[in-house]
Amino acid sequence: MRQSSQDVTLVALLADPDAPTEIAQRMARMLPDRLAGRSGEGRRFDVEVVSEPFTAGTEDLSTLTRRIMDRGSEENWDIVVALTDLPLHSHGRKLVVDLSHAHGVALLSLPTLGGFRLETRARQAVEEAVLSLADPQATGSEGPPGRELRRPFTGRLAPVRPGRIGEEEIADLRYVVRGPRGYLRVLSGMVRANRPWRLVPGLSKALAAALATGAVATVNSTIWTLAAALSTPRLVIATVGSVALMVGWLIVDANLWHRTDEVSPEARKRAALYNASTVVTVGIGVIVCYVGLMVVNLVWALFILNDQVFASTTRTPLHATEYWTLSWFVASVATVGGALGSGLESDEAIRAAAYSKREQERRSVLQDDRGD
Repeated sequence: MRQSSQDVTLVALLADPDAPTEIAQRMARMLPDRLAGRSGEGRRFDVEVVSEPFTAGTEDLSTLTRRIMDRGSEENWDIVVALTDLPLHSHGRKLVVDLSHAHGVALLSLPTLGGFRLETRARQAVEEAVLSLADPQATGSEGPPGRELRRPFTGRLAPVRPGRIGEEEIADLRYVVRGPRGYLRVLSGMVRANRPWRLVPGLSKALAAALATGAVATVNSTIWTLAAALSTPRLVIATVGSVALMVGWLIVDANLWHRTDEVSPEARKRAALYNASTVVTVGIGVIVCYVGLMVVNLVWALFILNDQVFASTTRTPLHATEYWTLSWFVASVATVGGALGSGLESDEAIRAAAYSKREQERRSVLQDDRGD
């Protein structure tokens, strides 16, 4: 690691576009003061954010580390911390962070930090990585000098442990997540990176079809009779069925299901993780749409329904329970109509809602490689 003059350490946050860049830009505002306060000895830090797709086309840790090293050698940087929203793997484990003290570089995979308090955990991880790289002779509580981070950034119950490093690898310190809790942590982080709330504006035509279906169904006397006759378990089944239909249709129609030509167990696990994140992401987006449809249908029913006509048709007085039951059932019917309307959307619109831009780029690179 090169040390700048006047006790100023130049730190570069090399971030993949989209979410990693946004997180890096926000943490860069407070990092200099926090690092200076924790390091002591009058040391100052300058933090620069560089947005580049450094992970494009590869998930190999050695290749990524060399890219980071080459990029750092082109600039006057003392430390380079690379942030990506791509889930990386090391010897069958999900990588949290890789450090190379000899070269002053670190690689951080954001999904392994989980879906909650992501920015706080990312800032803590970056702080620990920078402080460890800035003072590689510091001795941790155990292990050789410079081999442990000064303070755990993962929490006592977090499934993060030191990882195995091969003899030919560049890194000298690695943390990975393990076990079922680690899998759930990575999955929630991937869903967080996918931003499922973006599915709602990405389905404008499908929502228009669902709203139209709901508006018509609300004034249909047959729907009134069915809603009044349905029990709560049947309404739940209708909800689950309609949401599952919508999710399945979106994934199949937009070709979101990840397939791999590799036969290794690690490749199959990686494909299963990608597909699980897709299902959860799209599912959350569809549930948000479903709840929105229920609210709109309820308001529409309160405005349009006549209690005397409803009671004469269903032989049930129109009370709050009937409004709620009708809106619930109509939301399921409208969701099915929205699934049909989602076929009008372009694949790009659906994929943009279900995937982060980083994941879109990764898919594009893989498709180009196969085409070549």
